[in-house]
Amino acid sequence: MSFNTEDFPAPSEGFVVAHFLVVSDQDRSREFYRSIFDGKVLFERDPVILKVANSWLILNEGGGPTDDKPSVTLETPTDPDRVSAFLNIRVADIAKAYREWSAKGAHFLTEPKDHGREIRAYIRDPDGHLIEVGEARF
Repeated sequence: MSFNTEDFPAPSEGFVVAHFLVVSDQDRSREFYRSIFDGKVLFERDPVILKVANSWLILNEGGGPTDDKPSVTLETPTDPDRVSAFLNIRVADIAKAYREWSAKGAHFLTEPKDHGREIRAYIRDPDGHLIEVGEARF
């Protein structure tokens, strides 16, 4: 696959932050992030790498320990209601995002809720990873 090297998370100086998600099906997860969030696919699989807005997602299947992480096993969320990290997407217009992303197949846990300094709602990806969608209010 050819792409502009500026799209790839490999800086010539300093660093960038990319989020790695363990997924059970690379193709299904790639299509979710491509279709809902208009992610630009840089690598189709092993791992999937997507540019999503001004960030990157790396999607790969889980697995056991490796020589550089000898006691770590990567797995998808075992209980989607117990979360220690989640994606946080900031939007200019949450009502618009809610309408458009729902029409594309995103399933929001609730309608957007006003919390004073922000309006927010949550969705899950196919493996249960939580994604916050929020609009800042100043």
